[in-house]
Parts: sequence; structure tokens; C-alpha cells
Amino acid sequence: MNKLNTGFQEGFLWGGATAANQIEGAFDVDGKGLSTSDMAAYKDPYAEGVVNNFTFNVNSTELKDYLNNPEKYLFPKRWGIDFYHRYKEDIALFAEMGFKVFRLSISWVRIFPTGLEDEPNEAGLAFYDAVFEECAKYGIEPLVTISHYEMPITLTEKYNGWISREIIPLFEKYSRVLFNRYKNKVKYWITFNEMNMNLNSLYTGAGILEDLVGDKLQAAYQASHHQFLASALVVKAAKEIMPDAKIGCMINQIESYAKTTKPEDQLQALKSNQLNMFYPDVQVRGTYPTYMSRYFEDEGIHIEIHDGDEKILKEGTVDFVSISYYMSHVTEARKDASRLAGTFDSPMKNEYLELSQWDWPIDPIGLRISLLKLYDRYELPLFVAENGLGAKDIVSETGEIHDDYRIDYIRKHILEMKEAVKDGVELMGYTTWGCIDLISCGTSQMSKRYGFIYVDQDDAGVGSLERKPKDSFYWYKKVIETNGEVL
Repeated sequence: MNKLNTGFQEGFLWGGATAANQIEGAFDVDGKGLSTSDMAAYKDPYAEGVVNNFTFNVNSTELKDYLNNPEKYLFPKRWGIDFYHRYKEDIALFAEMGFKVFRLSISWVRIFPTGLEDEPNEAGLAFYDAVFEECAKYGIEPLVTISHYEMPITLTEKYNGWISREIIPLFEKYSRVLFNRYKNKVKYWITFNEMNMNLNSLYTGAGILEDLVGDKLQAAYQASHHQFLASALVVKAAKEIMPDAKIGCMINQIESYAKTTKPEDQLQALKSNQLNMFYPDVQVRGTYPTYMSRYFEDEGIHIEIHDGDEKILKEGTVDFVSISYYMSHVTEARKDASRLAGTFDSPMKNEYLELSQWDWPIDPIGLRISLLKLYDRYELPLFVAENGLGAKDIVSETGEIHDDYRIDYIRKHILEMKEAVKDGVELMGYTTWGCIDLISCGTSQMSKRYGFIYVDQDDAGVGSLERKPKDSFYWYKKVIETNGEVL
């Protein structure tokens, strides 16, 4: 019988997570091209006529206007928090907290500005060399996401993103350049960030202009198939080039609870969870699960699969499964249930859970449930690569940021992770989302803050960019020092 784990393992990877398009800025520096994220125009949530301020989706008409008339709009992800010029200061702050790992992504357009070049951009490669060397100076392991919600806008214009198989060899070329360049600097890799978010936004997840496709669900799964193939080819390449590296997949983990004990609701919850698990099912097992055959038939979805695709998937399975976890969902048997399954935000709220300022259910126990289910299913190491609380922080008159609500949120989730470890889950690490304040993915706001470090900048990009530790900074430092024993 295995010995009972009483806490996090020695060498547990504590740290924080970011994405290039939300922190780097310098969108037109050193040969960088334009990405899909550079086209996320800010929408003032209080402006007349704005129903919601999500910047997840861009259509072909909007894209044309953004490209031709950029002066009419604000594009916060183009300026980020200027990590490009301040990375030494930021990494030093991460080191002060005691980070063991720093999750970041590489901007595809810094390496291949249009995605079509034969040779990479040396200035872009050199920037990440410098970042990784700075991490190494403090003993911080980089965890690198190869594709985190951005692709060259040229590939969206030319191919309509991942709906086309033409993207696969371009992505493999890009990835091989990274592996050969950084094989001695990066051990941990993730191929795609939250691939299941294709079901929420074709543009954000797959670089697809939704108005140029027919059935969005059909397009989402066809794009996902191409990303599965790309991921598998990249995993295989990584194992050839970097035998000691660990390369994983990632999903936005959305645990669905049945609204009632009615058997129909219970069945729908099971099906909803299957659709969420579909993505790691393919990347861990190397084959499409049988339950998707029925789903595709019922929804009229026909995936174009070429000869040899199954072999590619089988040969490129991942080493670990990483997740983002922010909330759980409630589901029930209803006519639109299958189309709601896998989406980011459920129209039904759980009466037993509190909501964040952005109406996201706060459910720490759901994280433990998710980890148990995933580990039972795959028996592979797991990594919580994103978890955190978006909130409006207030700077006091004396310049302090008291964010007890963030400490409370993260504490409760760490406690449930610890319970999952006691239950036998093999957990590699934990990187809180937005360890430093950054531009929001979904709304391109700065005022939705996640970090332990406050950045002086508003939604319009105005501010000194001064970095200032919040109360949570010192709390998380103690958590890391004690390997999660002092919470």
C-alpha cells in the first residue's frame, strides 16, 4: 500500500502565470509582427450602447477597420505592462516571493512576424534568451506555453486561422525553433493554452473570424482537430530534441454539477464533463474517445480527418495535464444543453456559492473534485497552471493595497489542493494567474486585477507603471517558504 501523503512534495513548483500578449507590450519593437491579441479593442463597459465589454471575438469587418484605422481605438494588449523592458525588475520581485517556477508564453509573432517567414527573427529569440537567463539567475524554472491566445494576424487573414490545415506545419516549424534554441534553458512546456476555449471564442482560441464560417461548433471542433495534430507533432519533436523535457496539455477545467438529482440532469452533467475531458482525452490517450462519435452525430458535426492523422495523435501523447481553474458550473437537461456544455460561463448559478465581482462562482472544493477526477482518469502528473481572483484593488492613502479577499480565495484553493494530494493526486505545481497585474484576457481591462504586485496603470494605459507589492505578496511568500504549511 502506498504511503499517505500529508502535504506538498519536496520540490513542489510554486509560482505564478502570465501570457505574452497580456504583459509584454512593445508590440512594434524589434521586428515583432501583429497578432490576433493585438486586435482586441477595448470597450468601455460604461459607454452608451455597450451591452458587454468582452473582447474575445473579432469579425472580418472589425478586423479590417482595426487594421486600417487603429487610431480610432485603444488596444491595451499592445502596451501590456511593459514587461518587455521591465522583465528584470518583475522577475526580481517574483524571486523575492520565492517563486520556483514562472509560467509565461512566447509570442509567435516575435519569432515569426507573419508566421510565413523561412527564418526566425533573431531579436525576438534573443529577448526570451534574456528572460530565461534572468530566471536562471534566481533558480526559477520557466514553464513555457507555446501558444497562448495569439497567432500571427497574417495567418488569420490568409487562412482564417486553425480552420485550415495549412497552419500545422507553420506551428511545428515555430515550435522546433523554440526547442532547438531553448533546450538547455527550459524544461517544462505546454503546447496550447486552454484548447477547449475554442468552444467559447473561435477568434481567441483559434484565430478564426466567426462571420466567415457557417456552423461555429463545427468550425471549433475542426480547428481543434488541427490543433490536436499540431500538438502531437510538437510533443514528438520535443521528445526528440529535448529528451529530458516535460511537455503537457492544458484545459480550462469546468466542473459541471447537475442542477437537481433528477436522472436527466445527472446524465447531462456527465455529458458536459465528458466534453470538457475530450481535450485531454485525445492528448493523453492519443485517440478520439468513443463518446464523441455519438455527440458529433447528434450535432451534425463532420470532422475532416486525413489518412495518417490517427497515427500522429498516437505518437504525440503528453507527459502531464495542466489546468486553469476559476469556477464550477451548473447544468441541467434542456434543449440547448449540448451547446452550452464546455462554454466558459453557465447561465445557471449555484445557490451555494459566492460570486466574485465579475459574477464568477467561487468554488474551492470544485478544484479538489476536478483534480481527483483528472488523476483517476489519466494517472499522469497534474499541474494547476492558472487559478486566481480578478478584483478591483484600491490603493490606500498611505500607498498600501490590502487584498485580504485575494488571500482568502487563494488560501481556500490551496487547502483543497492539499486535500487532493492527501487523496493521492500527483500534483507537480501551482501557478496563480496574473501574479503581477496585467491586461484582462476577456475584457482587455487593467482594472480587473489578479496580481500579488500592483501595477500603476489604468484601462486607458495611463500611469507610471510603478510596481508595488500588495498584502498578498508577503502572504504568498510565506506560503512558498513553508511549502504550503503556513496559510
